[in-house]
Amino acid sequence: MTGIVHHLIEQYGLIAVFLGCVAEGESAAILGGFFAHQHVFILWKAFLAAAIGAFVGDTFFFILGRSFADHPRVLKLKARPGFNHAYRLVSSHPNIFVLSNRYIYGLRLVGGIAAGFASISVARFVILNAVSSLVWAALFCGIGYVFGLGAEQMIGKAHERLLIALAIGLGVAILAWLIARTVVGKERAKDARDSETTS
Repeated sequence: MTGIVHHLIEQYGLIAVFLGCVAEGESAAILGGFFAHQHVFILWKAFLAAAIGAFVGDTFFFILGRSFADHPRVLKLKARPGFNHAYRLVSSHPNIFVLSNRYIYGLRLVGGIAAGFASISVARFVILNAVSSLVWAALFCGIGYVFGLGAEQMIGKAHERLLIALAIGLGVAILAWLIARTVVGKERAKDARDSETTS
């Protein structure tokens, strides 16, 4: 069974890392680094898949906000908790916001939309987003690589390390979901207080 899983990861793992990082997945980048240490992937390929995925995801939502501002789906995203907060931040500190938005789990999506609505130029966003994506990918692939080093020293069998990797990915995904839920809850409460104040 683990042989089949190992083969699937070898064949499609980098695509999964890319797609996971297009979404909001630190777990995908961490697993990319972990499997690079286990020689399932080449490290630079895992890093590149994570960095390109992060860049494409953030740029996609920026373009949605910039070019499709009146589309019903974009307006629905704009109404999500955290948008107003993200828009204020990107308007007052555009460089810092674009560089740090990918690290704020739960607000990345609305953050990209907010950046599209703001006055930041496309060229500036693309450059800053590229820098942010490279640093983010290096950080989280590096964390996964260190996990791989620790697992190799503690556990000898490759199939057991594979199970640990999957457990790590699941654990990070659950933790990220809990953080996102907390952040979104706080932003929803803040938006409700702001609307009560203005009404």
